[in-house]
Amino acid sequence: MKFKMAEKSLFAVLLRSPWWISIVIALGIVVLARVLLPTLYAPFGMVSGLPFLVIGGIAAWRQSQAPDPARVTEALARAGTMSWREFSETLERAFQRQGYTVTRLNGPASDFQIARDGDTTLVSCKRWKAANHGIDALQGLAADRQALAAQHGTYISLAVVSDKARRYATEQGIRLMLPAELAQLMMGEA
Repeated sequence: MKFKMAEKSLFAVLLRSPWWISIVIALGIVVLARVLLPTLYAPFGMVSGLPFLVIGGIAAWRQSQAPDPARVTEALARAGTMSWREFSETLERAFQRQGYTVTRLNGPASDFQIARDGDTTLVSCKRWKAANHGIDALQGLAADRQALAAQHGTYISLAVVSDKARRYATEQGIRLMLPAELAQLMMGEA
């Protein structure tokens, strides 16, 4: 069983916020507990700030590992100006760098078959520059995935896909690699 934090819970919001906000909340709880509670109970009140301190530490670590926003923007702009040949070669090298065996496909929906540790993934990326991404491309990828008996499917785009397409991808087990993740994949090629 995999537990998932509610997206709008206090701790989920704090994990997405700057790390120092959680630390300030933890310090505020410690100060309030010290000032408002009797001396005997103050340590117990102070300990209640510990979860916020932990969340602040996790957020700080995540934020230190995140790529520089300027580099992400630059990588996405570069991807938007590439020809199909340049883009496909860049992706092929990036997947190989991550340990995948890459096979090019000439199908209408699937462009690559990548394999690692016995897992096969079909990748659809030829429409990476399209302004709109609907359900049609995802249906083709799902059909190819079934025909080629691939375990996974990944759809790559520079633009956001429609809500209907996002729901379809979730139902079919297709992973959407959207701009931020694509930029991280491509930044190793800089």
